[in-house]
Amino acid sequence: MKIIFWSVGKAHDSYVKEGIEIFTKRISHYFPVEWKLFPTAKNAENLSPEEIKKAEGISILNALQNTDVLVALDENGKQWNSVELGNFVQQKANESSRNLIFLIGGAYGIHRDVLLKCNHKWSLSKLVFPHQLVRLILAEQIYRACSIIRNEKYHHS
Repeated sequence: MKIIFWSVGKAHDSYVKEGIEIFTKRISHYFPVEWKLFPTAKNAENLSPEEIKKAEGISILNALQNTDVLVALDENGKQWNSVELGNFVQQKANESSRNLIFLIGGAYGIHRDVLLKCNHKWSLSKLVFPHQLVRLILAEQIYRACSIIRNEKYHHS
């Protein structure tokens, strides 16, 4: 199984880039892993938030394969603790899922057409975080889940 992080927006800002790279490298000891960044909608300054989400959603749906397991990070999603996340990742690996994709939407969220295609919706927190910081949190939490699966010392319960 490959873990893929999808995010809408610009390249990683310097203040999170190193951390994202560290946790991505650590995850690669457990699963192949990669990042795919989708650009924000062209001419976004001339579009409504709904039009922006729609344009971003089209790019995301065009990249999605039928066999992909898509997990949208969404404020209305289910909240998991770290052990539950580890169990989820292990379950997907046991099911021989080809690609487990975690999606971070754009500034206005994820278009409803994409949400309809999601296999799961996950809420990191009831708090709102900058998207750049969500990338770092996501990478760290997936690394933590991998360490839980292997019963390694990184996570202390």
